[in-house]
Amino acid sequence: MSEEAKKIDLSGDGGVLKEILKEGSGVETPINGCKVSLHYTGRLVDGTEFDSSVGRNEPFEFLLGKGRVIKAFDMGVATMKLGERCFLTCAPNYAYGAAGSPPSIPPDSTLIFELEMLGWKSEDLSPNQDGSIERIILEQSDKKRTPSDGAFVKAHISGSFDGRVFDERDVEFDYGEGSAIGIVEGLELAMEKMNIGETSKIKIHAKYAFGAKGNEAFKIPSNSTIEYTVKLIDCGKGLEEWKLSDSERVAEAKVYKEKGTNYFKKENFELAIKMYNKCKNLLPSIKDNTSDEVKSLKIATHSNIALCHQKSNDHFEAKQECNAVLELDANNVKALYRRGQCNLIINELEDALEDFQKVIQLEPGNKAAANHVVICKQKIKLNKDKEKKLYANMFAKLAAGDKETEPPRETDVLDQCGEWSEEDAKREADLTLERDNIIMI
Repeated sequence: MSEEAKKIDLSGDGGVLKEILKEGSGVETPINGCKVSLHYTGRLVDGTEFDSSVGRNEPFEFLLGKGRVIKAFDMGVATMKLGERCFLTCAPNYAYGAAGSPPSIPPDSTLIFELEMLGWKSEDLSPNQDGSIERIILEQSDKKRTPSDGAFVKAHISGSFDGRVFDERDVEFDYGEGSAIGIVEGLELAMEKMNIGETSKIKIHAKYAFGAKGNEAFKIPSNSTIEYTVKLIDCGKGLEEWKLSDSERVAEAKVYKEKGTNYFKKENFELAIKMYNKCKNLLPSIKDNTSDEVKSLKIATHSNIALCHQKSNDHFEAKQECNAVLELDANNVKALYRRGQCNLIINELEDALEDFQKVIQLEPGNKAAANHVVICKQKIKLNKDKEKKLYANMFAKLAAGDKETEPPRETDVLDQCGEWSEEDAKREADLTLERDNIIMI
C-alpha cells in the first residue's frame, strides 16, 4: 500500500490528511466541548520544526470544537482514540492561511503535525471550575442564541441515575426560575451555555443536583451524581438592562415584584427572594431618581425580602433588609417591628426593646409591640437575675477558697475585720453589676 493510500482524507478535499502511526485503545473519541490533552510537534514540509509541546514537556490542552485552534486540529483530534499517534497534514486554508504566523510560519504554508492523544475530559461548566457540572456536546448547533436571565426556555430533558431514567419531559420556563418546575440548579446553569438546537449530556454532582437530601420521589440517594441529556429547542432574548430608560426599569421591576409575591404565596421563599432581588437591582438609584414611586418600591422590596428571610428562619439577613428599609424611612413601623422580632430571636434584647418602644411611640395603640415590650423586659430581667446569681456563686467560691488555702498565721489587726459571709458575697456581686454594668456573653 502506498504512503498516500494510508492517509485518511478528513476534510474531503485533501486539505486535512491523517496518517496513523500508532493505533489507540478502545473505540471512543473525544466529542466537541471536551477538554483535550495531547502532545504535538509542528513542522514545515521541509522538516523545519516551528513548535513542540514535547520539547517543553508540557501537554497542550484546549476545548475541542470551539474554534480555539486551527481548523485541522479540531477536525483531526476529534477522530483520535486514547493513546493514538498520528501525522496530520494541513493545507494552508485549514491552518494559518495566506497570512501565516510570522516569524515561524511563512504565508500559505502546509504544515505537518505529529500528534499523541493523552486523554480528554468533559467541558467544565461549574461556577468554581471544580468539575461539579460537566458537559459533552452530542449534537452541535450553528445557532448562536443561548438562554439569558428572564428569557423563556423550551427544552426536552431526560435525567438518569445508575442507568435508570427518572425524569423525562418537555419543559418551558423563564430562565432563572427553573426550580419552580423541578429543574435542578446544575441543569439550569448548564443550559445557559447551550445554543438553540444543541443536544448535550450534562453530568451534575450532588451540590448542584439533589444534595444531601436526595430525592425520594425519583429514588435518588443522598449526595448522588446524576446525568441529564438535554435538547435546547428554543429560547427567548433576555432583558438588556443597559438599554432601559428609568421608566422602563420601573415597569420591569414591578413585573419581578409581582413574580416574587406569587412565589411567596406558594411558600417558595428562595425563588421569591430571587425575584425581589431582581426587582431591587432593576430599580434606578435613589441618587439618580428621587421619585416617590422608586423610593416606595425599594422600601416594599426590602421589606418583602426581610419577611421571606424571617419565614426561612434567617433572622440575621432579615435584620439587614430591615436596616435597608430604615435607611430610606427611619420611621417605618413595619421595618422597626420586624427588626425588633429579629433582635429578640438572636438575643439582642436591648436593641429589640428599643425597636418595639419606637413602634409604640409611632403607633401608641400597637398591642403586638406592647406585648413584645413586656417580653423583652422579662427576658432582660431574667438575664440580669442569672448574672447576679452567677456572680454571687463566684464570690462565694472565692471566699470559700480563701478559707481552705490560707495557711495559719499570726493574728494581726486585719483579722478583726472578719470574713465574708454568703450575704456579703451576694451584696458584693450586686454592687459589682451596678458599678461596672458587666454583661456575660
